[in-house]
Amino acid sequence: MIHPLAVVLLVLTGALAVFGIVTTVLGKPAARPHVLAVGVVEALLVAQALIGVARVFSGTRPEETSTFLIYLLVSVTVLPLGLQFARAEPTRWGGAVIAVAAIAIGVAVLRLLSLWGSAGG
Repeated sequence: MIHPLAVVLLVLTGALAVFGIVTTVLGKPAARPHVLAVGVVEALLVAQALIGVARVFSGTRPEETSTFLIYLLVSVTVLPLGLQFARAEPTRWGGAVIAVAAIAIGVAVLRLLSLWGSAGG
């Protein structure tokens, strides 16, 4: 885990959640801007996950390695799934689905940070 990247991810997931809520309030369905925003966050999540896996397999391991790896997997799968649900719902509520997924990912990133803290890295 790279702490500054995790902080950036927390900020971006918060911004994505706000974006989803604002578009829901404005009555707009999930569209291309949502896809682009999720894509940016997802790219950074994948980078963080690859770094985390590489560090685990190179010997730096948190006490709860399996839990850490599961959270990494969850962190890269929830947003694409949320986006798929949002795009399948062509009403204003698509943004809310993305907001909920973004909040869930923010929580997962916080949990990853706490788990990684036990690895001393």
